[in-house]
Amino acid sequence: MRRRDLLKGAALFPALALAGDSTRFGHRDPGFGPAAGQRLNQGPFEIGQDQGWQTVLFTTPSERLLGNPGLGLVGYSWEESGPSLAARAGRETLEQHVEKISSLSFVDVLYIRCDWRNVQSRPGRLDLDPVWALTLDAAKRKGLRVAFRIQMSNTSFQPEQVALPPFLRERIPLVKIGRIPGTGTGEYREPRYDHPEFQKAFAELNDLLAAEFEGNPLIEWMDLMQYGFWGEGHTSDFPSPFADYLTAEKTFVNMTARQLDTWKKTPVAVNTQPDISSVGNRTVIDMAVRAGAWMRSDSIIVEEPIQIDELANRPPWTAAILEDGYFRQYQTEKLKPDAAGINVMENYMLHVLDVRANYWSLWTEADNLKHYNEMYPRGFERLHTSLGYRLRPSWVWQRKRYDTFEVIVCVSNRGVAGVPGVLWLHLESPDGKISLSGALDAGHPHGGGLRQASFLLPKGYSGRVNLSAQLEIRPGVKRAIVWACEQPVHPDGSITIELKGEHEHGWRKGV
Repeated sequence: MRRRDLLKGAALFPALALAGDSTRFGHRDPGFGPAAGQRLNQGPFEIGQDQGWQTVLFTTPSERLLGNPGLGLVGYSWEESGPSLAARAGRETLEQHVEKISSLSFVDVLYIRCDWRNVQSRPGRLDLDPVWALTLDAAKRKGLRVAFRIQMSNTSFQPEQVALPPFLRERIPLVKIGRIPGTGTGEYREPRYDHPEFQKAFAELNDLLAAEFEGNPLIEWMDLMQYGFWGEGHTSDFPSPFADYLTAEKTFVNMTARQLDTWKKTPVAVNTQPDISSVGNRTVIDMAVRAGAWMRSDSIIVEEPIQIDELANRPPWTAAILEDGYFRQYQTEKLKPDAAGINVMENYMLHVLDVRANYWSLWTEADNLKHYNEMYPRGFERLHTSLGYRLRPSWVWQRKRYDTFEVIVCVSNRGVAGVPGVLWLHLESPDGKISLSGALDAGHPHGGGLRQASFLLPKGYSGRVNLSAQLEIRPGVKRAIVWACEQPVHPDGSITIELKGEHEHGWRKGV
């Protein structure tokens, strides 16, 4: 079943289309970006004290793969229906599937989307499906990262199976919401999310997951556990199991608040699904993004205008995660070209650059992905050179200021997205005796933009300094990044700047 086949009736809810009632971050001053501690002076740097200056470093952009946090192509070790088609059919083992998908040269992140029953089978502890250990091990060995979503509802195995663990099914009422197409008398069942037993079990699940994964450096993000089919925030044109809208909104606002209060070190991502099921999505999206959550959409072409608007005009410090399930198997023989000769999958994936996204999902089929990339390499190449952010010190100036030297760094962003968090710059001498650091404003430099910042050096210092950067992806959580320049960088991602002495050649003045 294709998830978008379930959305045909979305237009039947005219009451949800009230003007001005949507979360439109790009149409107002967001005013709620994360504060930058130790904020660097970011100019403008006028010639108010013209004692002399010169350009001491300038770099060119690199197109190589970097593996920086906050961006990348996402291979699936498990999707809502399971692992690869071959593993489901018994033609390969789960171990072989995970090894193959994690070995693709263009994969940056491994992703698990599974049911609640795949992570817990009894009260008080996690019982993770084997795919978790395999995925985490592959990520450690290959320098990849891991993301996940736990689904509280999933249509893939209904009516035989629901997403809840068996031990909860007798404690939590399941509400029949409508006939499953093609199954005779089978009906979709949704849990009573507002039931006390569900809320008690959900609180435990959230705490257990956080105890295991919160702050784990391998975990790139966690999808917010949301309402309905696949956790996307909807049940198509089927009714919700709630008695009324206010009960639904209160339930999911409280569940969202619980998750946002718990996950402080690991980014969470909120689905931008419009509120077609009348469960409070507008409020959930707004409160999540204001709390620093990332945004995601599970479609890119077959998508509502409001979602494209929200993603494209999101706050610049907010990462965006995109996928599309229509052609998830990357079967080249089924990907028809358009009048320009562009295959439909490439057309889909390049639209993620239009919304300035950070991630694009590749799904589960490693063999097909490899074959696709061999036939149509342009798509993944363009994503790797533009997706997310790509930073380098384009210019570095040295100035004589205040009877010492000032270093001004101009960071260029060749990616389409802003920095997903706060960028910290560090200037350090090789012997470590001089160590200066500070932060840019959140989201800077924006996609395609520049941002300058300055350091004042101890009086009289000249010689080499190394310039490095870290991304503060969540408050207090910093991860090193590698400069995206063709000039040589050190193993830690830093680059060397050769500072000039006061009487060396090259100083400019009165120009």
